Amino acid sequence: MRRAARLDGHFTRTRYGSLVTTIRHVLFDADGVLQEIPGGFYHSAEPLLGERTREILNLASEHERPLLASDDDFLPVLDGVLREYHLDVPAADLYAAVWQNIATSAASLDLVRGLRDAGYGVHLGTNQVRRRADHMRATMPYDELFDVKLYSCDLGVAKPDAAFFQKAATRIGAEPAAILFIDDHFPNVEGARSTGMAAVHWRIKEGHDVLLERLAEHAVAPDVGPGASA
Repeated sequence: MRRAARLDGHFTRTRYGSLVTTIRHVLFDADGVLQEIPGGFYHSAEPLLGERTREILNLASEHERPLLASDDDFLPVLDGVLREYHLDVPAADLYAAVWQNIATSAASLDLVRGLRDAGYGVHLGTNQVRRRADHMRATMPYDELFDVKLYSCDLGVAKPDAAFFQKAATRIGAEPAAILFIDDHFPNVEGARSTGMAAVHWRIKEGHDVLLERLAEHAVAPDVGPGASA
């Protein structure tokens, strides 16, 4: 892939001839962009919850939402949802089957490395309750892979709130216009754009060639390594 020409420290001319602010940092969402739940959110819980899986997990997600910006533990909340449905399922078992059931996308991680090799700052920006954030720090390679790690439970605010992105830019140490954000949830993309960030809506199932095309629209491209065409 041919990278767009860098004109100076502020603007870049894209392959389409337009001028855009030079992107120096790429901020990645986690779920749906870097990682997935094998088999899907609902499928993972069906052996435990049966035919009401979707209803129960949707309610659990509603109760999870306020905890994304706090230190409160999600497990007692999940236990309360299960009790509401009179289910004799340990909350810890359901939590492990769904929220801790994470598989990273090798192609996504390779893309992060390629962008770093090309000179971009690479950062993580994700909505997570404290328990899952701690699990991801312990089991995922993100601490070594990313320059700045931004979890909503640490920031005290969750996407799509504009304050999440404003705090992210401050932690990264760059103006919002120098940051490109990638997320699979469109309201989060809109939240980023409202602060002046460039943003791309994409999810793993679309394929990484699609993501590379969307990044190229912002004159962003990874280092493709030795022997690749210029």
